[in-house]
Amino acid sequence: MKKTALITVILISLMLTGNNSYSQTITADQQCKNLGRGVNIIGYDRAFWKDYTKGRFKESYFKMIKEAGFSNIRVNLYAFSHMDKSTYQIDSKWLETLDWVVKKGLDAKLMVILDMHEFTQMADDPIGKKEMFLAVWRQLAPRYKDQPGQVIFELLNEPNQKLTVDMWNNYLAEATAIIRKTNPNRTLIIGPGNWNGIESLATLKLPENDKNIIATVHFYHPMTFTHQGAPWSKATKDLKDIKWMGTNEDKQLIESKLQVAADWSKANNRPIFLGEFGSYDKGDMDSRARYTAFVARTAEKLGFSWAYWQFDSDFIVYNIDKESWVEPILKALVNK
Repeated sequence: MKKTALITVILISLMLTGNNSYSQTITADQQCKNLGRGVNIIGYDRAFWKDYTKGRFKESYFKMIKEAGFSNIRVNLYAFSHMDKSTYQIDSKWLETLDWVVKKGLDAKLMVILDMHEFTQMADDPIGKKEMFLAVWRQLAPRYKDQPGQVIFELLNEPNQKLTVDMWNNYLAEATAIIRKTNPNRTLIIGPGNWNGIESLATLKLPENDKNIIATVHFYHPMTFTHQGAPWSKATKDLKDIKWMGTNEDKQLIESKLQVAADWSKANNRPIFLGEFGSYDKGDMDSRARYTAFVARTAEKLGFSWAYWQFDSDFIVYNIDKESWVEPILKALVNK
């Protein structure tokens, strides 16, 4: 074949396959398996998003997380405070920082979940913040359209309160349509209203013809144990010394609730990602390790992938101040 003819064939091939999105479709089931075990990162590291060289989260942690036995990172994104209030344009510095996170995560052979974490503002004023929410995906979707399938978009963390179930079902449909214009093959993660609660899975209405979606739920049962001493939880902030001993009754509570998600998954042919679980640091460490291990192993037995809440800040699996893993929690998670 002559050189000019070969070039023509290559150009036509590029036009047919398209160079604006990765062309190979990976099923949601396979993506869920690939996600495996993960951890939430960077959400409350405010300094990081101003200058990632001065944040708590360091470049070396990407590789360290991978080597510890994790295969995904759920990056908690607070974009609203970095958007122009009139145009909804996201600050270029913030976007460049996110580019760096995506690159370093992929370089470390981690799957990267871009999790829009503005659940509080969306819950307080869902109508007023709707266009900001959609504007985030109007910008992130085309920006990352050429990234490989290891990058996954999670539409919104824990829709709740004023963002009602019906309202959320409408919002997620609009956001999905926006993303699909530039990312027809991108795997999405979407959870139900009422804080991504398992009990609300039955209310979740995903686009019927879009099968490249992983459903997500969060799990903190029983709250009296997992949130004891947590200052933001009025019901449990004064509780203490509550242990989780792993009795048959303890285990049955967890198994029965996670089974609800497994049953829904089978009935609706949608895989499940357990996007958050864990217990607050004020609890007894032995109990926390027992609980964490049992939730993780039960989720895995049911075919769920997961991400522990969280790397830094609270519920921690890594102590940045001491530069060391919280060994009981790490061992409970990766089963080493």
